[in-house]
Amino acid sequence: MPRESLVCGLDIGTTKVVAVVAEITPESRLNIIGLGETSSGGLRKGIIVDIEHTTRAIKEAVEQAERMSGCRIQSAYVSITGPHISSVNNKGVVAISGEDGEIGTEDVERVLQAARVIPLSAERRIIHVLPRQYIVDGYDGVMDPVGMTGSRLEVETQIVTAAGAAVQNTMKSVQRLGLSVDELVLNPLASAEAVLQQAEKELGAVVVDIGGGTTEIAIIIQGSMWFASVLPVGSEHITSDLAVGLRTPIKQAEKIKKEHGCVLKDLMPDNEFIEIQSIGGKEKREVSKKILASIIEPRLEEIFVLIRQEIAASQFQGLLPGGVILTGGGAQLEGITQLGTEILDMPVRLGLPEGTRGLSDMVSSPAYATAVGLVKYGAERLAYSQVSSTRETAWENFLTRIKDWWRELF
Repeated sequence: MPRESLVCGLDIGTTKVVAVVAEITPESRLNIIGLGETSSGGLRKGIIVDIEHTTRAIKEAVEQAERMSGCRIQSAYVSITGPHISSVNNKGVVAISGEDGEIGTEDVERVLQAARVIPLSAERRIIHVLPRQYIVDGYDGVMDPVGMTGSRLEVETQIVTAAGAAVQNTMKSVQRLGLSVDELVLNPLASAEAVLQQAEKELGAVVVDIGGGTTEIAIIIQGSMWFASVLPVGSEHITSDLAVGLRTPIKQAEKIKKEHGCVLKDLMPDNEFIEIQSIGGKEKREVSKKILASIIEPRLEEIFVLIRQEIAASQFQGLLPGGVILTGGGAQLEGITQLGTEILDMPVRLGLPEGTRGLSDMVSSPAYATAVGLVKYGAERLAYSQVSSTRETAWENFLTRIKDWWRELF
């Protein structure tokens, strides 16, 4: 299979590593052809703390995806997250360079470079410069200015930065396997690519990815990300609460959470019980499901209160008719959308990856939203580069014809 028709997404999370391989068909459709998943353990709150452990997990996930797809993975779009992530809005302005005032791809690149100029400490790295809109001679709302005519080009951007050490450790964990990193992609940005419908992207919506060690928030308006934030709390904290409250091992608590977890104790009957194992492994006892929910509910309430505060701090709260879309492994708990609607006072739904074919049923879960979003993001980047290349070739051919015509004339 041609290398240019393949795209790989590598989601390096706190609790698991997921590799997804997709094929871009001649009709520009995205077929999932490979999936690999393994437990992580080399990260804490989204930050790599053990490169060796992380590299082994990546290797296992990639090898699984290669065996399933029958393809050799050479590069990947890689997720990045953690409390060190921050974002800021900035503008860039340039004069149109062409004599006829027509905006070309080089003008767009120059204005984006101008927007990158922000005060940045030595330990920070820019990972995204995301255009919100372009402004041509004062006329705003332009999404693609190439081909338009003007004398002044402006851009409003969302700039996402990360700690340099976290960036380097993530890159190193992947590159040690001989893989190249196509691009580092912010987790909630990738998740938004997978779970948002077009109307939600345009009207305004919030994507909340509840992972193992972090909860990531992205506000999408008019098709672009306007705000991003990462909270250092996730579903691992729910597991720890259960382990302490039930006096049971972490592995047992994780299993209980996945199989019987509910975030609203009012939804649980008083007469349903489960058998749990005590620490030490010798004694077993019965605990009501209502008690499980009473342990889980306060932690989810805390997470939703923090999410509400972040949305309020973004100052875009009144521009989000699309509501909140929950995704990530921690979003699979029963009753989570009801609790979210109550606390956030906004419509809340569960987000599943959409817009793919092939083995799409294998990744039809909120837990795979980031990995699927990475391949969709990568496919769009490849398509954009091909369009830009076609534009440049067409312009060069046009200039050649003009020169030939001029020579024939004189």
